[in-house]
Amino acid sequence: MASTNMSVNDFGSLSFGDSQCRGRLTEIFTKVAINLLGFFLIAGFCNALHYILRPFSQPRITSDIFVGLIIGNLGFVHRAVNKSTAKTLRFIVDFGMICYMFVLGIEMDPYTIFKIPSKDAKVAYAGMVSTFILACAITPFMHYTDRFGMDFTLSLSTMLASTASPVLTRLITSLKIGKSDIGRLVIAAGMHSDFISTLVISLGYIIYPFTSKDEEEGKHVSPDAFSRFRATILMGCALLFQAVVAATLSPIFINWVNNENPEGKPMKGSHLVLSVAFMILICCCSPVYGYNPILSAFMAGIFLPREGRVSRWVVSKINYLLSTIFYPIFFFWMGYEANLGEFELGSLMTWARLFVLFGIATIGKVSGTVISGAMLGFNWPESVALGLLLTAKGHFHIYLAIATNTAGKTSTSTSTVMIIGIFFTVVYVPSIVAQIIKRARKRAPTHRMALQLLDPANELRILLCLHGPQNVPSTINFMEISRGIANPGIVVYVTDMIELTNEIAATLVKGDGPDTVTVTDKAVVEMRNQVTAAVEAYVDQDSDGIMLRRMLALSTFSGLPQDVCILAEDLMVALIILPFHKSLHADGTLDGGHSGFRYVNRKVLRNAPCSVGILVDRGFRLLGKTSTSYASLNVAVIFIGGKDDREALAYAGRVARHPGVRLTVIRFLVDTNSDNASRRAAGNYRINISEQEEETNLDDECFAGFYERHVGGGHVSYLEKHLANSAETYSTLRSFEGQYSLVIVGRSGRVNSVLTFGMSDWQQCPELGPIGDVLSGSEFSATTSVLIIQQHNLRGELDGLDDDFSIM
Repeated sequence: MASTNMSVNDFGSLSFGDSQCRGRLTEIFTKVAINLLGFFLIAGFCNALHYILRPFSQPRITSDIFVGLIIGNLGFVHRAVNKSTAKTLRFIVDFGMICYMFVLGIEMDPYTIFKIPSKDAKVAYAGMVSTFILACAITPFMHYTDRFGMDFTLSLSTMLASTASPVLTRLITSLKIGKSDIGRLVIAAGMHSDFISTLVISLGYIIYPFTSKDEEEGKHVSPDAFSRFRATILMGCALLFQAVVAATLSPIFINWVNNENPEGKPMKGSHLVLSVAFMILICCCSPVYGYNPILSAFMAGIFLPREGRVSRWVVSKINYLLSTIFYPIFFFWMGYEANLGEFELGSLMTWARLFVLFGIATIGKVSGTVISGAMLGFNWPESVALGLLLTAKGHFHIYLAIATNTAGKTSTSTSTVMIIGIFFTVVYVPSIVAQIIKRARKRAPTHRMALQLLDPANELRILLCLHGPQNVPSTINFMEISRGIANPGIVVYVTDMIELTNEIAATLVKGDGPDTVTVTDKAVVEMRNQVTAAVEAYVDQDSDGIMLRRMLALSTFSGLPQDVCILAEDLMVALIILPFHKSLHADGTLDGGHSGFRYVNRKVLRNAPCSVGILVDRGFRLLGKTSTSYASLNVAVIFIGGKDDREALAYAGRVARHPGVRLTVIRFLVDTNSDNASRRAAGNYRINISEQEEETNLDDECFAGFYERHVGGGHVSYLEKHLANSAETYSTLRSFEGQYSLVIVGRSGRVNSVLTFGMSDWQQCPELGPIGDVLSGSEFSATTSVLIIQQHNLRGELDGLDDDFSIM
């Protein structure tokens, strides 16, 4: 009976223990679920605000700081975060900052301090010194701490003199000026500034270490002078040992791992484990003797090799970890620690401290860069912009701002003031970059190779390319209708495009110059002589306003596009004319075409430094001249809208000056009253309203000028077509069959034009554009030649400016 009672008691105890365990597990899983939900909410809010601010080119750190300050200061959040949770958050943040500083150190070059200062180093040092001096002179009087401390003053001055190079590099790259001279200079100067300031803070920690209030409370006896000196010596020796070991052993070990894992093969898991263990071991040397682990990670990282698979792998993985997991937690912790409830909003001294901090950081940097810029020959606006960009602060500065509060050096209100000041050093950077781009556009000769913006007082330079003698008649007629008035006239570079074969290469003879050769192949020489004789005979007969030059582009088909583009750039031509890759048969039809010349046309369209035209020759007949007048040539230019159509209209304006040309300008307009157009606009046709309005204004302005100059005076006929969709556009084009000897069109129509919507789906030659493809198709007239024009496409992503612009 006793044993039976004992079994019942044991069963009850087990049930009670199982219930306790189940309750404990439920509590743990509930906390984990709540924390995960909070993490995803913070990450979602950060991404959403960053997406909203994207039109203003704001970096991610601005939205992260804002979201962190708001969410971290919500009342229920502060009540939910107890002391244990706050301590856990601090551990996570410390670990994340160790990874952040380790990657920062890897990307630095410690040996730059032993080299002769370069231009970017001089700019960085000048900005740092001026800011440091200004901060040391002013900050002690603003009472950022309760009592004056040399350690705090020096640390704050160094922080204000520094630059967050990861934030600045990401900003400059995302704003598309990283390839420009000022962008490269800013990035390099930011790296110098960040390296020197962080190195000074790391070395200064040996002399002036700071600890948190919790650590100080755990010490019952304050250290005497001898103990502090002993601790300083130990930390210094440990850090020196760590630097020597990292500088000597890490290149040997890391290079061995790189050699054992060549590019193109997966890295061995054992080598990755060894590499990570080695890096952790290096980082742990000095913290054993009391050195800060975050700064230790930086000091270890700067001596690791920057190149190689291992370093790239570590940097990429840690950056991914930081951006996806750490930053949302970090900025939530920042907002929690920067308690806005303790922010002294009504105190005048609070705002004075904020403006003084921001003023020192900006005025100090700007004064230093202006002085160095004057010595280096920079323009003062660019020097000011350099200083303002180098003011940018980042994650490490935010961490230091909060660390001063946790160490008991400053109040929560002053720490929050520092964070707000850091926010303002980043938020104005896009505006500075916009001003740089604006000044660069004014100084750079943008679109100087576009016909539309060509000064009428300047001569028109044309690179007129040929495949052979079969292109001579159309070449001569093109020269004739393009000549315009005798003054300023045109300069035509008639260029033979010849494929370099093994047979031709064997006949090349090196000339006197370093890059000159003479072609002695008999067939090539005869062909060139035939072309030269024909075009020179035309010019000799009537050379008024035409200056002729002969050129040669000799290369393989893969190299011909580059040769043509280099020729165009060196000769500063405004227009390249390329023959269509299909040739004319005797019956008026076009053959299947030459794939090599089609490749050349496509590449030149993509990379040309000026406007490009493709001439589809269907017997483009000569303009015969009698003793009294020219024979007439019916020419039409079709205008739908867009930059290419405006360029085609600009060329047509020159053609209209020829006495033998009867030009008709045909404008296609959208019939807004049509039900088909309304259904198309409301259906799957997506319209970008802002772009369409901008294009419409440019089109109306361009066409109004053309109409006033040519149509109003009766020299040019005008025809207007109101169409509802691309089907009506196609039928209207077919109705022009046989009416014109030459039709001039733009390659691409207006942005989101309903009149060409869907026509690209069945194009045979996309390089001709939707309208040009229809007019050059086999179903169209066998007697109408077509000239398709594309306006100069500027390389790069900055509208109106190349990526690698120069402004310094």
